[in-house]
Amino acid sequence: MEPTLARTEARIYLDHAATTPMRPEAIAAVMEGMARWANPSSPHAEGRAARAALEDARKRIAKALDWPYHVILTSGASESAALAMRGRPGIGVAAVEHDAILRAAEQPVMLDVDASGIVMNREGSASIALQSANSETGVLQGSATGFRIADCAQTAGKLPLPDADLVIVSAHKLGGAPGIGALLVRDLGLLDPTGGQERGYRGGTENLPGALGFAAALEASSDWFAGMADLRAKLDEAILAGGGEIVAQHAPRLPTIASYRMPGVSSAAQLIRLDMAGFAVSAGSACSSGSMRPSHVLAAMGYSPQAAAEVVRVSFGWTTTADDVAKFAEAWTRIATDIRRAA
Repeated sequence: MEPTLARTEARIYLDHAATTPMRPEAIAAVMEGMARWANPSSPHAEGRAARAALEDARKRIAKALDWPYHVILTSGASESAALAMRGRPGIGVAAVEHDAILRAAEQPVMLDVDASGIVMNREGSASIALQSANSETGVLQGSATGFRIADCAQTAGKLPLPDADLVIVSAHKLGGAPGIGALLVRDLGLLDPTGGQERGYRGGTENLPGALGFAAALEASSDWFAGMADLRAKLDEAILAGGGEIVAQHAPRLPTIASYRMPGVSSAAQLIRLDMAGFAVSAGSACSSGSMRPSHVLAAMGYSPQAAAEVVRVSFGWTTTADDVAKFAEAWTRIATDIRRAA
């Protein structure tokens, strides 16, 4: 029996920071790539045709991101982070970074953040790795100084790339397929080749369907992003009116990501009620929310364990509408009111 989509279609998806639905253009491109079944590294005519398609996709990705240097295709942001961080002991890493960066860092110099999640002492570190926008709070860090590794998984295709030497990008965050990403490299001399494909910097058969979908997703219209700031502002207003708190309210934030605290109500309880009401949100980064462990991001910002455990993340994407946001605001307020009355 094939799974039904009736329940999915009736629901409202607001967890785009975890992954966003594939763009129709990307789906078509992936299907096209699946018909090109040859290995791009094979020397025969079929392999050469696949190689030509792969290199064309690579050029399109670079052009869409306005990146004039090198593009190494990977399996996603985590692999790109590992590749970028490898062999760089002592690099400056903020306490609010994504788990993939923290795992890959070798003997890192931890950088403190203020109550808004902004890195305070980055000028004192010659080598820095930073998320351009935090995946839990949406806080924008701005440009870094020194040797720069920028994790742009949440901002690529939405905001211009920062001035960095190595940039981490993920396709499934912007409407491409999962399992494909890139490390954008200003100078290949910054990396040590280990053999294999991708000019010897990454082993494994090249993912041609994924690369074609990646390029198509980046080339799709991004007009939707212009309206997200207004939608997020309306949701912020509704959350405050309902007695909630906005994490990093006064910091510069990516319009598509926000975290909200419902004082006195655990995020687990909120997620259950919101899920039953038809809303898909999360309790933080998808890499950690499944475990429901305390957020290291909120802890670094000074939140107590209890307060941090009362925060949920809402994130918008290309399918998000004003009606979606209005319905979520209504549901959040209703749940907060019902719980207060019960208490």
